Amino acid sequence: MEQNLVKQNAFDWNAWMLAISPRTLPAAAAGVVMGAALSWQGGYFRLDAVLVCLFTALLLQIGSNLANDVFDFERGTDTAERLGPTRVTQAGILTPRQVKIGMAVVFSLAGLSGLYLAWLGGWVIIILGIAAIISAIAYTGGPFPIGYHGLGDIFVFIFFGLASVAGTYYIQAGFVSPVVWWMTIPPGLIITAILVVNNLRDLENDRKAGKHTMAVRLGEKGTKIQYVICIVVAYLFLFPVAFAGLIPWTAFTAWLSLPLAIQGTKVVLTQNGRPLNAALAKTGQTALVFSLLFWLGLLFS
Repeated sequence: MEQNLVKQNAFDWNAWMLAISPRTLPAAAAGVVMGAALSWQGGYFRLDAVLVCLFTALLLQIGSNLANDVFDFERGTDTAERLGPTRVTQAGILTPRQVKIGMAVVFSLAGLSGLYLAWLGGWVIIILGIAAIISAIAYTGGPFPIGYHGLGDIFVFIFFGLASVAGTYYIQAGFVSPVVWWMTIPPGLIITAILVVNNLRDLENDRKAGKHTMAVRLGEKGTKIQYVICIVVAYLFLFPVAFAGLIPWTAFTAWLSLPLAIQGTKVVLTQNGRPLNAALAKTGQTALVFSLLFWLGLLFS
């Protein structure tokens, strides 16, 4: 799609659907689902809390997508050579001002829903929510964009793994048990793998733009190894947690998501560039299905 061929209409539903990147949303839900599963196992499950956590997580992901869309464009990273899905600012579908207004609205809604979570979980949730919004913007925006300095992988693991799983559990239980801390790792690694394949796809363009992602630092071969490590460790990590008696062996129903993980891994190991968009989608699906199947296993324990 060539820039400025599409009329810039702030009320175009299709434009905003493109801007929010729906394919990324399963990953945002994965950590909440894992936290909900563990709260179910512990007897602390609250449907209202889980639904609001899910709503807030999706809003934070959408806000982050909008921030990346506009800030990558303004930094000159997104050009006509972009290999990923169309970004509305670069394509001229929406103006930078429109996208920034949309971002502000989404983050404001996330803040409002976060007030209910803060009422349930206290001041810790307020701090976590503020940190999540600031980090989502700072990933590609601000004076020190996290994603431009090879720190994106750490950011994603912390907020989509540790904070999402532990935060969802804490809001319901009022504390975080050892099993919860351990089980932040599998979804955190799979979701980090989404960023890894995203940066692998954009490696050459990012290098030209001076965006020093972890993929640029590791190179093509190193990044592919990083992806495999994230996926393999995420699945194998269930063994020590189960041997420690922290989760039942029925939780290995999560391994039924392996076909999705294998499909994504095959694409990563054999392809480069635009075909990696398929691996991106498969990895996002893997993250959510892993958590859902883990929960299913707990129901039968």
